[in-house]
Amino acid sequence: MTVGLVAFHYPEPKLFDEFIARAQQAVEAIRVTPGCLSADCWVTNDGDAVVTTGQWESEDTYKASFVTAREAGVDFTYDERECRPRQVFTLHSR
Repeated sequence: MTVGLVAFHYPEPKLFDEFIARAQQAVEAIRVTPGCLSADCWVTNDGDAVVTTGQWESEDTYKASFVTAREAGVDFTYDERECRPRQVFTLHSR
């Protein structure tokens, strides 16, 4: 069963470019992990949200990707750089 992720992030406007760089670093680290089928970073048309997406071969490879990225120094911490809580959706194929 494949696993997907869609996460909406709401960076502070003054930190938008910094946040995009941070999100792209995370995407690049995850994209090369075993079992990752895709990982991307998007911006909504209104420029209010950064949307990260990913797809993995399985639940195990999904979890392992984040462990590997954290071990490589990727920071997934929610903090004051975001003006409202993230919305994270994990999806499973049927």
